[in-house]
Amino acid sequence: MKLILSSCDFGHPESAKFIYRHLWKPIANCRVLYFPNEKVTPDKMKSGMYERRLASFGFSEHHIYVADYFDPEPYFKLDIDVVYISGGNTFGTMKRLRDSGFDRAIVNYVHKGAVYIGGSAGAHIATADISHVAKYDKDTFGISDFSGLGLYDGILICHYDEDRKQHAEELMRLKKYSVTTLTNEQSILCE
Repeated sequence: MKLILSSCDFGHPESAKFIYRHLWKPIANCRVLYFPNEKVTPDKMKSGMYERRLASFGFSEHHIYVADYFDPEPYFKLDIDVVYISGGNTFGTMKRLRDSGFDRAIVNYVHKGAVYIGGSAGAHIATADISHVAKYDKDTFGISDFSGLGLYDGILICHYDEDRKQHAEELMRLKKYSVTTLTNEQSILCE
């Protein structure tokens, strides 16, 4: 199992370099299953915007799959190398994943060898618990189960800076989970 977690994924040059360096083959050869955030609509799915975005990061257009929350079944048994979830509202994206059954599919893909790339919300979703993210994202989606995918044993504070320091220290004192902070420039690799 390999996780590449960051605050900004391909949106920051340092984290993008980190991702490229830790993929097990060139990005153009990676078959990627991308999960849009909570703002996805059927029209956005048809527009090609997600495919263009991933192609701009170096994925080959022939190797890009965009998970369709409105018709998930065709995306449960793909032959992929990478699972990628970027930023957005952590709670809204998690609700989309759960409602479609993609939460279980992602865990299966990662356990079968797909590299998990998570940026911001995508990084939080990989963790043990997302409840602390309510300090930064509004939960207007009715989430009652705050467990993450459990791929990363602990929790993250993404976009860590002086404003988030006190919250991180409070979470560390609670000792419920190990707490890792990630500035916008930082990324971590978990194997």
